[in-house]
Amino acid sequence: MKQSTPPDIELRPGEGIDPFMDGRLKLVQSKNGYRFSIDAVFLAEFVSIKRTDVVVDLGTGCGVIPLILLLTEPVDRVIALDIQEELAHQAARNAVINGYQDKMKVILGDIKSLPFSKACAEVVICNPPYRKVKSGRINPDLRKAIARHELMASVDDILRAAGHILAKKGRLAMIYPAERLVDILGRMRRFGLEPKRIRIHYPDLHSNAKLALIEASRGGRPGLEILPPLFGQGDYATE
Repeated sequence: MKQSTPPDIELRPGEGIDPFMDGRLKLVQSKNGYRFSIDAVFLAEFVSIKRTDVVVDLGTGCGVIPLILLLTEPVDRVIALDIQEELAHQAARNAVINGYQDKMKVILGDIKSLPFSKACAEVVICNPPYRKVKSGRINPDLRKAIARHELMASVDDILRAAGHILAKKGRLAMIYPAERLVDILGRMRRFGLEPKRIRIHYPDLHSNAKLALIEASRGGRPGLEILPPLFGQGDYATE
């Protein structure tokens, strides 16, 4: 079904508007460039949100995670950061399309040079690049390459940023390859982030684990809760 463009929302060449969550959200995305994946949806459903939380999304892309949270959780406000102008512009327009422009602020900026004051938020979310720079083929599409490889920010840059942004006992939620789980847990502790909750994703009952959803607490005490596994596409197999 062809989607009409909302008034005052200009689409750039190569963009379209996609309905999501049974039409409750509408998202400007590139037709052939970077598009959000099910990983972002898993992360939005996994993170712990408390009433009046301020949330920072590092590497927001088209803004899908903040928009899901604003639709489904009692979030006070969200600050969405992305280094790519095209994606930041998409996220800003998506906030307007869905009526969240007063609660969602989009910033064009770099994780390594944060435009945030210290301890300014209760929650940080990040769906980071999964691959090291020298692992695998770099996608010729720069937008996809930045999303998939640590070209613009390493995992240490992300964890350092989260430690700066989070208030004491604030929570960082990330999704990461299961095969790099030991590495990410150790690195979290180096930055004062204590892993508290983990949920493992499996493509199906007969496959090895693919992804790990991790929530850590800034300055939290040791003690890890391992949640029931997540299989396939979760509740979004038909979308």
